[in-house]
Amino acid sequence: MVDPLARRLADAVGETTAKQLDRAFGHRTFGDLLGHYPRRYAHRAELTDFAGLHDGDEVTVVATVVSSDSRRMAARKGTLETARITDGERTMSLTFFNQRWRVDQLVQGKRGLFAGKVQLYKGAPQLTHPEVLLFDDADDELNKLERADWPIPIYPATGSLPSWRIGKAVSTVLDLLPPGLEDPVPPAVAEPRGLVAFRDALEGVHRPHADADWEAAREALRYQEALVLQTALVQRRDQLRAAAAAPRTPGALLAKFDAALPFALTDDQRAAGEAIQNDLAALRPMNRLVQGEVGSGKTLVALRAMLTVAESHGQAVLLAPTEVLAQQHLRSIAASLGPELAALLRPTLLTGRMPAADRKRALLAAASGQASIVVGTHALFGEHVSFADLGLVVVDEQHRFGVEQRDALRAKGAVGTVPHLLVLTATPIPRTVAMTVFGDLDVTTIAQLPAGRAPIESHVVPLAERPAWIARVWDRLAEELDQGRQGFVVVPAISASVDEEGAEPADRGLDTAAAPPARPAERVRPAWDVESVLERLRAHPAFAARRVGPLHGRMSGEEKDATMRAFAAGEIDVLVATTVIEVGVDVPNASVMVVLDADRFGVSQLHQLRGRVGRGGLPGLALFVTEAEPGSLARERVDAVAATLDGFALAERDLALRHEGDVLGAAQSGRRSGLRLLSAATDGELIAAARDDAIGIVAADPELLAHPALAAAIARRVDDAAGEFLTRA
Repeated sequence: MVDPLARRLADAVGETTAKQLDRAFGHRTFGDLLGHYPRRYAHRAELTDFAGLHDGDEVTVVATVVSSDSRRMAARKGTLETARITDGERTMSLTFFNQRWRVDQLVQGKRGLFAGKVQLYKGAPQLTHPEVLLFDDADDELNKLERADWPIPIYPATGSLPSWRIGKAVSTVLDLLPPGLEDPVPPAVAEPRGLVAFRDALEGVHRPHADADWEAAREALRYQEALVLQTALVQRRDQLRAAAAAPRTPGALLAKFDAALPFALTDDQRAAGEAIQNDLAALRPMNRLVQGEVGSGKTLVALRAMLTVAESHGQAVLLAPTEVLAQQHLRSIAASLGPELAALLRPTLLTGRMPAADRKRALLAAASGQASIVVGTHALFGEHVSFADLGLVVVDEQHRFGVEQRDALRAKGAVGTVPHLLVLTATPIPRTVAMTVFGDLDVTTIAQLPAGRAPIESHVVPLAERPAWIARVWDRLAEELDQGRQGFVVVPAISASVDEEGAEPADRGLDTAAAPPARPAERVRPAWDVESVLERLRAHPAFAARRVGPLHGRMSGEEKDATMRAFAAGEIDVLVATTVIEVGVDVPNASVMVVLDADRFGVSQLHQLRGRVGRGGLPGLALFVTEAEPGSLARERVDAVAATLDGFALAERDLALRHEGDVLGAAQSGRRSGLRLLSAATDGELIAAARDDAIGIVAADPELLAHPALAAAIARRVDDAAGEFLTRA
């Protein structure tokens, strides 16, 4: 049977509109468009409050016309038409060019919908060339979307596709759906919850006759979304558990390593180690996520797992996101193993920028099994990279990698078996996100920090209110250096025109993994960059005798490694860097972290950057320098990090501040993997209930043969790429 929601949009709305919807939102099928839910509902009798509008927002507002006029432009040919609309208290201007008929259309007292991008002109908001739909003229255009007393759906829209045109397309598609559309939520689950049927929910959310209609519809669709995602995760989890793996048990290597440790493991490290050992000894592959604060000892836990695999002559791979981190991991592993174990296990580095001779030796060591531990970057995915017996894949900060890359590495295991997988993250994950994104993984948390970690003081330097305080930042950095310590200065861009990844700073969000998308008004050139800070510090009297060096992503692997070695050896006093030092870089003598343009970074990034100091028993100091205005979302993020050192509390706060659609990381796997109606910040109980239902459904019907509508919903909602992404570690 053909799934009605899999039909092409072009069949209903025509090729032109279908292309616009695809270009704007990635919508190609009936199901895609019907899953484009209204962001809110307006009423003809209720004006939109302008107070919540921000520069750069694409908005649709209900407002009343105050006035309109037309005049000839002095500097260019043609006319300029302007109008003012009001929400009852505030006003906003509308601007048109060469549209004299607008004066007759926009008569004082007329009320309607106005859609466009908010722009600030001389400090006041305006809409330039907005789309206009006056209620007196709306009967034909709105095409059954509402009557005078019906709620008006306001959709996420673009300049070329205003809300009411999206609504018209939605209405066209709804009319083509069969009345008996099968519900993905089985009756045995839906009825006890009092959920309205799927067809009724789609009608209620898009064409409500009253507020109660869309409220009931959203409740049903929220639960359906949770059930579809959780069923997909449970199926994937069970598929992974059905695969075969070679069991690995600890022996003399691990015992020798533990006996030589100069400190005792924390209780959390021991608990994590026991869970991992149990997984490794099983006949199915381990799929475990270990999350812990910066400096909590996750890498030590992973190294103990590598030794367990090496006991049976297996090999372990540690995948790192950057060459700097891979090189540091290699040095750290070799130092932790000691000369005897290092000589036996031959930890080997493999990166993309190694000299050809070194790379050839590394490839041979991996393929022959001589290297029991291989540390590398994306170069590990290469088709010429092979292993004698790959038993364990350790992924450090998985959000830096795509799913296809991780799977390409796991596919290098022995024929008929799947390597065990251990994922490390220093980004604390809220429980609901762990359920929603990492539902196929067993999650272990290391909350305890090893003894000797010094406290870190965190302060916001608010240049918007106190611009002169920047001088005190440099003085404070110099004071730390005077005590024989070192410091980091972190900036979001390499130069005034190029950010860390070579793009124009104004064209992209600088923290897509951890921060909400910046409003267009925020995407201006960063105030600080590596080049300008280097110039300023070298000219500053307090740093005249200091060694100041750069570190960023455009340097070669050899340059970055040499710089980090020099910094670790105390040969550089201040390292001016981009977020290339965000994870893993460990310099015990570094005591101060200055983050410039701190509002350009996400909560988790700021927390991890702060964790680079205070690692050697020295008190740490983090100064977050920002020009963000008080009360702005960007400033809230910075203030939140400065207020607490508790990464798990910050993770919950970050989730509350972030856009819900980013929770599943849509940037990596397409828009269809983001949350739509669910809120990972507030829907924990609903997600947990859906997971319980999903476990029961899959246990009784693994292939969903008795639940074709649920299987079809998963196929629509979670395509292959997104499905793999949902099981990313």
